[in-house]
Amino acid sequence: MEENKIPQEDIKEQEVVTDETRSEIRRKKHLKKRVVRLVLLSVVVLIAVAITTTSIAFAREILGKRTGRGREVTVDIKMGMSTREIAVELDKAGAITNPLLFRVYSRFYDFDGKYSYGVYSVSNSIGYEELAKILMSEGQKAETVTVTIPEGTGINDYIKNVNGEKVTVPGIATLLENAGVCTKEDFLDALTKVGEEYEILDSANRENAYYVLEGYLFPETYDFYSYDSSECAVLAVRRMLEECEKRFTDKMRARAKKMGYSVNEILTMASIIQMESGQNSEELPNVAAVFYNRLKSDSFKTLGSSPTCYYGDSFQNDDGRYNTYNIEGLPPGPLCSPGIDAINAALHPTENTSYYYFVTDAKGNFYYHKTYNEQLKTINKLKSEKNWIYEYFD
Repeated sequence: MEENKIPQEDIKEQEVVTDETRSEIRRKKHLKKRVVRLVLLSVVVLIAVAITTTSIAFAREILGKRTGRGREVTVDIKMGMSTREIAVELDKAGAITNPLLFRVYSRFYDFDGKYSYGVYSVSNSIGYEELAKILMSEGQKAETVTVTIPEGTGINDYIKNVNGEKVTVPGIATLLENAGVCTKEDFLDALTKVGEEYEILDSANRENAYYVLEGYLFPETYDFYSYDSSECAVLAVRRMLEECEKRFTDKMRARAKKMGYSVNEILTMASIIQMESGQNSEELPNVAAVFYNRLKSDSFKTLGSSPTCYYGDSFQNDDGRYNTYNIEGLPPGPLCSPGIDAINAALHPTENTSYYYFVTDAKGNFYYHKTYNEQLKTINKLKSEKNWIYEYFD
């Protein structure tokens, strides 16, 4: 029996090992708890800092202490706009910087549905409380007029030759002035004040274009305000730019990129197609194919579009930079406001054609040719049949 007993010294050694192990375990547990507590404390501190920072930012926004304050902005609130849409307009105009916060503020104070439509001129330094009061009590029931901007309309007037007669085609500036929206001078001035905030203008040629916004003022029928020339000019420009940005979709941008062209280049091509084709929308893709064929051909050093010869005539400093008989490639920017059909034609020209020339007769029919000799034969034939149309431009 005594042989099965564990020696006393071995028992003491096991007890020592056990005590040391337990002590190490307790130490590690304690260390782990400290680490967890430190992590939790750090998270709490970070959350507190984030909440404090956000709260300060929100407070500054609500009180009007936002960055870039101290200027007057014009806000156009249309009839029937929701608080969400109003918040977007306020943000776009620069009156606020956080549309979501303004919506939350409006709902919290039960201001939803109480804002009035109209045109507001406010300082972007005022807080939400004062801004809300203005929107609920100082709406201007401004008069509006309906103005149609036809496809192919430029900013300025231009003269074309129709069957031997000179005809003045009114530009957007004239159309707005005749409708009582604003003066020509205020409209041209507004062109220099608007645009930086619109993505559609990212590729616009700001250095060489006569008018940076030429071609970006979408042709459509609008209801414009007509209460103050200067303000209404700015509102009209913004409205047309917004329409252009809406119509030129992300899918169209992707298509332009795939073709290797910028938005500005597509609109420039579309404007040339529009002016060459007139209102014949069926021929737009065919005309587009002709000009793209010329751009890609080594045989053509220039694009050779007649309307581009006359675009700069009204500018005293015209140096022929738009004349595609003298310059290579496309002009610096659009020559007019192309319609959606012309834009789509510039993005989707007729495929697999080998035409490099076209001509129209007096009835508006189009004739396409591969060589210049074929073109001349058709022109002579049309002249002999008294079916030839005078040059579109003088």
